[in-house]
Amino acid sequence: MAFLITCKDKKNSLELRLSTREEHIKYLKKVKKKLILAGPILDKNDKPIGTVLILDFDKITDLKKFLNGDPYSKVHLFDEVKITRFKKVI
Repeated sequence: MAFLITCKDKKNSLELRLSTREEHIKYLKKVKKKLILAGPILDKNDKPIGTVLILDFDKITDLKKFLNGDPYSKVHLFDEVKITRFKKVI
């Protein structure tokens, strides 16, 4: 089952995001086969203010465990995280 994850950064956290970015990307590469899509949400000035992920996990409990291990989560970058079931059609 695929899940759409939308994460919004805490205010004034751009430096924290940028300093953790490389670790976050390395972490995502560990589940390359489960990763359908990943990228930042941008503000009107093209600065990242959040993250969108689409991941294919069998159980939501496994997905949440993976998300909790993400370096962005470990440094408490996000103000809000939404998880929605997702079905890829094309």
